[in-house]
Amino acid sequence: MIRTLLLDADGHACLGGEELIAHWREAADSRIWIDLQGESAAREHELLEAFGCHPMAIDDAQRDRHPPKIEEFDDHTLILYRGISSFDDELDYVPQQMAFLLGERFLLSLHPGRAMSVDRLFEREGQRLLGRSPEYVALRIMYTSAGFYLESLLAFESQLSDLEDALTNDGSDALMRRVIAYRSRLVKMRRIFNYHVGITQELIGYDYDHLPRTNEETLHAINDVHERFERLLSLTQMYYDICGDLVDGYLSLTSHQLNSTMRILTVITAIFVPLSFLAGLYGMNFAYMPELSFRYGYFIVIGVMLSLVAGMLYLFRRKRWL
Repeated sequence: MIRTLLLDADGHACLGGEELIAHWREAADSRIWIDLQGESAAREHELLEAFGCHPMAIDDAQRDRHPPKIEEFDDHTLILYRGISSFDDELDYVPQQMAFLLGERFLLSLHPGRAMSVDRLFEREGQRLLGRSPEYVALRIMYTSAGFYLESLLAFESQLSDLEDALTNDGSDALMRRVIAYRSRLVKMRRIFNYHVGITQELIGYDYDHLPRTNEETLHAINDVHERFERLLSLTQMYYDICGDLVDGYLSLTSHQLNSTMRILTVITAIFVPLSFLAGLYGMNFAYMPELSFRYGYFIVIGVMLSLVAGMLYLFRRKRWL
């Protein structure tokens, strides 16, 4: 699907398809935003070439998986961004790569599937955003997409709090598997946000031709995106640490319970070892065992056994092992 938003010099907007490209070329002061969703590689390549995009930029933009980055060419700037097509408060998310090619008068956005941030901005605010600058549109898409991440992360915080209470009150292996799954997803998200923070830091530190820091609106937009991704990075790190603490706490509690069980088993073993020795000793059927002919030998041995048990129980209780 190809969607096109054309803004003429008088600020009048027109929505349509590829037919608007010819009108954009004819009007020197017009701006255009072309959004390509799920188009074939050949069709994308053809359209990007028509806008004079560098072959390396086209190759990077069409890769299925590529780390987010920003790269400047003579007539345009490429931004690779990891957006989302779906996300929920269980951290189940489906990422997708988005590519922005920025020129002085155009913005080309490419993504394989539905992009919630593009859908939200294209028809509602596209005219106003494109009226400011094409780069402002790209930055606003990134900011909006980061907002979807943020909403789900903040919703996940309540899930994590409930899970923490459940583990404290009645921990189980099933709950622990959930925590470990969350931790794994947070690692992946942290890696994505770290890339994006690097991009925005580069935008702040270096003046790109098509993302000029001298433009006050562009600079504010860059700072907004940077602050939002820094917050996302800090949140994912914090939640990752909390999940790690929950795992460590559960393992410590399990280890403590195991130690208590082993201590009880050790006490029982220590009590029965001398009793087993005496039983084994007098269970030997030798003909000449003086104690066997003694009238009260049985009762004496039983008394010795009971005394051993009582003495060891007293010792273990005094040492607070029981």
